[in-house]
Amino acid sequence: MKPVFRQNQLYTFLMYCNGAGLEKVVLDCGAGGNCPPLAIFAEHGYKTHGVELSEKQIELAREFELRNGLDLGIVKGDMRQLPFDDNSISYVYSYNSIFHMSKAEIAEALKEIRRVLPVGGLAFINFASEHDQRSTYGEKAGDGEYLQTEYGEQVLHSYFKVDEAEGYFEGYKVLYKENRVREGYNPQGEKVTMGFIDYIIEKI
Repeated sequence: MKPVFRQNQLYTFLMYCNGAGLEKVVLDCGAGGNCPPLAIFAEHGYKTHGVELSEKQIELAREFELRNGLDLGIVKGDMRQLPFDDNSISYVYSYNSIFHMSKAEIAEALKEIRRVLPVGGLAFINFASEHDQRSTYGEKAGDGEYLQTEYGEQVLHSYFKVDEAEGYFEGYKVLYKENRVREGYNPQGEKVTMGFIDYIIEKI
């Protein structure tokens, strides 16, 4: 049975990538899990790469690859220190991943993503927003930063005001922005209001 991908925003990003005219090479920063959306890009003829910190999430991705006859190029790695040459990756995305770091670390990651993009290369980045019901849960670690329990572990979450992330976009041009608020469920199965700010940005 063909996998179902629920990351609708990445289909929008795919359309932007298809129209950009660059070499079809894409990198997922935070690429693990049991249904890695890199497969969306592989299906459309892209050479895929992924970096993921968690060995567990990499193993889940490996199982997905075996089930579906794919090699998505997912390796253990850190989006703050990407193992790629300058200007070598046409398209980069981080879906529901980058906000699991401090804001200082997010700034590092966005500089590193810019380094591997060529001029005209595109990135999709989404941030958790202050409109998220969870935006003040847990132990405060910094301005808009909270340690929260996720699948039994303490995980840092950074939450952003609606325009705050744009302060991290030096060297980029914003092509697309969407401030989303929706109903969803937390890992404990409780209904929560979830807020995200999605960007498609171009290296200039």
